[in-house]
Amino acid sequence: MKEPNSTIRILLICIALLMPVGAMAGEAASMTVTSNTSDILPSWNDCQAKTAILDYVAAVTNDSSPSYVPPEERIAVFDMDGTLCCEQPSPFMLLFMQDRVRDLAPMHPEWNSEEPFVSILSGEILTESNYSIQEIFKVYAATSTNMTVDEYSALVRSWINSIHPRFGRPYSECVYQPMLDLLDYLRSNDFKNYIVTGSGVDFVRAFSESTYGIPPEQVIGSSWEYKFVESNDTSSISMLPNIWNYDNGPTKPTSIQLFIGRRPILAYGNSDGDIEMLEFATDGNPEAIGLLNNHNDAAREYIYDEGALNSSEMAPQSGWHLVSMKDDWKWIFPFEMNRA
Repeated sequence: MKEPNSTIRILLICIALLMPVGAMAGEAASMTVTSNTSDILPSWNDCQAKTAILDYVAAVTNDSSPSYVPPEERIAVFDMDGTLCCEQPSPFMLLFMQDRVRDLAPMHPEWNSEEPFVSILSGEILTESNYSIQEIFKVYAATSTNMTVDEYSALVRSWINSIHPRFGRPYSECVYQPMLDLLDYLRSNDFKNYIVTGSGVDFVRAFSESTYGIPPEQVIGSSWEYKFVESNDTSSISMLPNIWNYDNGPTKPTSIQLFIGRRPILAYGNSDGDIEMLEFATDGNPEAIGLLNNHNDAAREYIYDEGALNSSEMAPQSGWHLVSMKDDWKWIFPFEMNRA
């Protein structure tokens, strides 16, 4: 009988010795979770907008919450220019078109006496405020069509590494770090992120995955008519100089319906062109959230409210969150983090 008793005593001692180690491990695990939680959206300051986002995501992803939304319905839509990236002194695509005019000018002597090419070649920046939509479409057709989508995409991918005139960094780096953090956070919580933009769909698709982690099939934008072309043993899609869809304002919700087929539960924009998209997501839907960037930081980016007055005024009554880029964002661009 002595042998079993000795064995039992030894086992009891071992269990007693191991218990504090287990408790300590539990405390360490708890501390690790807390640390990770505090690192969510690290480029955002503690602010009302960040709290609203965290509370919202916690509610719609908790299957015991009355606000729970299943993963297949977690659709988030984002405008691009001014929402995901800098749009000053002009949106990326217009700056690309402007540079293309200068590159192609030697092959088009008629542009020396034809507007809007004369003004662009004289150094005027191609902006939505300086040029009519018809003039912009004219430049778009002259610089971005009558080629295959693959040829066009290659031009865009090369251009996106050009240098921004103010920041001295590639355009691919002039994207908002807080928005990159938000896209990652939503993705980790089973949201499907879409870009819904007035810029050309093929322009944005050329860099959306490498820049934002959003694949081409999750980009919706303005588009030209296409033509299927076969030559010998190859085939391609050619871009024709006829506008098929201008994706702005009320066209954004209809495009979302056409290409996604689900009503989004998160919408994020920065201008009056995003009002209908925000309304489509949030009207009558308590499980939805709307957000708008407020460009109010002249030191790190720009101050402007042109084209955003109506959406800013609508935000409080619509329950949309205005995000102060000056106060709510710790950093604006990725390259700021490297200097911190």
